[in-house]
Amino acid sequence: MSQMEINRVLDQIRSLSSQARIGTAQANQTTQTGASEFANILRKGVDQVNQTQQHASELSAAFERGTPGVELPQVMLEMSKASVSFRALSEVRNRLVTAYQEIMNMQL
Repeated sequence: MSQMEINRVLDQIRSLSSQARIGTAQANQTTQTGASEFANILRKGVDQVNQTQQHASELSAAFERGTPGVELPQVMLEMSKASVSFRALSEVRNRLVTAYQEIMNMQL
């Protein structure tokens, strides 16, 4: 990946992070519980990863069909973004499971 592409992915991550913060602030104003706020943020993240993967799959299929305007570098970039976002989501899941296990193993 070029530096420009990496910067674009980082910008997307930053915008998602700021959206999550804004969503959290709005959720606090509407007096939601902490569990539902967390669930909403997590759901938004999973939906975003899903959309990224679907878009990459659609571009890949379009390239395979020979659709004009769809080029290999574009497909590879979208596939890489989908892969990175999925790995990040997997890492978040792993850390949540680890935190849950540590809490469950605590002695009262």
